[in-house]
Amino acid sequence: MSKKQRFDRAFIKDYNETDEGYLTVRAVVTKPGVYPYGRDDGSIQFELKHPEDIYSDHTVRSCNAKPVTDDHPNEPVHMKNIKAYGKGMSHTDASVQGGGIMVGFTIWDEDLIDKINDGKREISLGFMTDLVAEDGTYEGQNYQFRQTNVDVNHIAIVDQGRVGPEAAIKGDSSGWRKDSAAWQVDHKENKSGGGNMPTIKIDNKDYEVDSVVKSRIDALETKEQQLDTVTKERDTLQGTVDANKTKIDNLEQELKSAKESGPSHEDMQKAVDARLTLIDSARNYLDDDFDYTTKSDKDIKVAVIQKADENFKADGKSDEYINARFDGTVSVYQNNGFQSTGANQMKGTNDSGGDLDKQRQDRLNLRDSK
Repeated sequence: MSKKQRFDRAFIKDYNETDEGYLTVRAVVTKPGVYPYGRDDGSIQFELKHPEDIYSDHTVRSCNAKPVTDDHPNEPVHMKNIKAYGKGMSHTDASVQGGGIMVGFTIWDEDLIDKINDGKREISLGFMTDLVAEDGTYEGQNYQFRQTNVDVNHIAIVDQGRVGPEAAIKGDSSGWRKDSAAWQVDHKENKSGGGNMPTIKIDNKDYEVDSVVKSRIDALETKEQQLDTVTKERDTLQGTVDANKTKIDNLEQELKSAKESGPSHEDMQKAVDARLTLIDSARNYLDDDFDYTTKSDKDIKVAVIQKADENFKADGKSDEYINARFDGTVSVYQNNGFQSTGANQMKGTNDSGGDLDKQRQDRLNLRDSK
């Protein structure tokens, strides 16, 4: 049999402040009786805390030296996480008093002490129990289950009324064995009404209803709120998906437009021809080991210019300047009949026109024949 998680409720009625500023409290944290527990699905089940079980030595001792927390953590409190959750500790004086189990505890956390002073006074006992299916009646109250082998894990300080509309606190502990968690809810026997029953508002009018009905309505309202939250999150995600789809469609259209507006075959052919013509021209003036494959058109033109003017610097010069300077340098070379012999040496030639044209044509013919 797996243990079930339960959260009971009680109240801090009085407390004392120590000289150090701590708060010391003595309170009844649980007592015998039949209590309604609300589950995540909104159902209510009545469970018996029989004196034989609640007042057993095992259960009474389990209230000693247990952490005090600010609301319920989403996991059991143990030695590896007590620094994160522990705000105080129960004493070792648990005993049967005041119609239940009374225990003292000290709270040392300043923030929690401030909250208690501001009215956060409800105690919610977090414990595990073996739940036995058992239909019966105790002190005139019907029940369907009986709690046995109760082990207290922690004592939580929670806002008053949070367990009444129990859904408000479920979010705090939904991660700790959610399938077995149940919360003690309000349940007052009041068959005659008289204004003491819980009320619900319908069309701006208050109506008295049984507390079990009220708990069921509160649970349904919580589910409706959760559904509304999930719906909003879904709409947000859908909006993000749609936006991304629009972005993808736009990018695909841009890619299509880019392909359609890209360089034509004729334009690319002209660019290849211009590159080959430049290389053919530069080879007349540059060394044989000059690496054209790694050089841009501008690099080649600058190298030719520097053959004629070794002090020339291209830094800061525009492309238009480089082009004009290159054309001028080549014109001078051709007019004066100079071409490279390697090692930066220039020699004269009497045929600067026909041979150059023939070399270019030979290279173009070689390219076209491949």
